[in-house]
Amino acid sequence: MMLFGKVSQQLCGLKKLPRSCDSRYFWSWLNAVFNKVDYERIRDVGPDRAASEWLLRCGAMVRYHGQERWQKDYNHLPTGPLDKYKIQAIDATDSCIMSIGFDHMEGLEHVEKIRLCKCQYIEDGCLLKLSQLENLQKSILEMEIISCGNITDKGIVALRHLRNLKYLLLSDLPGVREKENLVQTFKTALPSLELKLQLM
Repeated sequence: MMLFGKVSQQLCGLKKLPRSCDSRYFWSWLNAVFNKVDYERIRDVGPDRAASEWLLRCGAMVRYHGQERWQKDYNHLPTGPLDKYKIQAIDATDSCIMSIGFDHMEGLEHVEKIRLCKCQYIEDGCLLKLSQLENLQKSILEMEIISCGNITDKGIVALRHLRNLKYLLLSDLPGVREKENLVQTFKTALPSLELKLQLM
């Protein structure tokens, strides 16, 4: 309910969409609203709860440490002590997460796996931001990046900073062109990494 209250306030505050506006403009605007970071909310409920709300609002799923079940429904986020539910895995398949929302990840300390699949707003800046977060550099063990058309070699190379990364799957990424360079970069930076490439 609170989510839709915020969105309706934004819609009411919008006097008039430009005449040239089409449905793509509207959905891009709405997705940007869903990704907006509320730093007060992070302070009030903690990084894991705030990040869960962001991810589910954008159509992603989360799995908490010690649980098998994926959390998909924003309206059924678990209640209880705020420090009880720590995000262990993120599946952002078909979600609208975008760079402006990635500040939600800053305080996450337990994320071990991230799957980015068919994410139309994910671009190099997202991976650069993610790879610069100290907590994630330590915690992330597995990543899968599949069918994200805006990702290039620059974004993938940044992942070498995830120093405990053990498994990386790259599939159907038309913007990634220098496969041999990637292999060499990861071999040097992360010698124990299992790198799977399914690229054209």
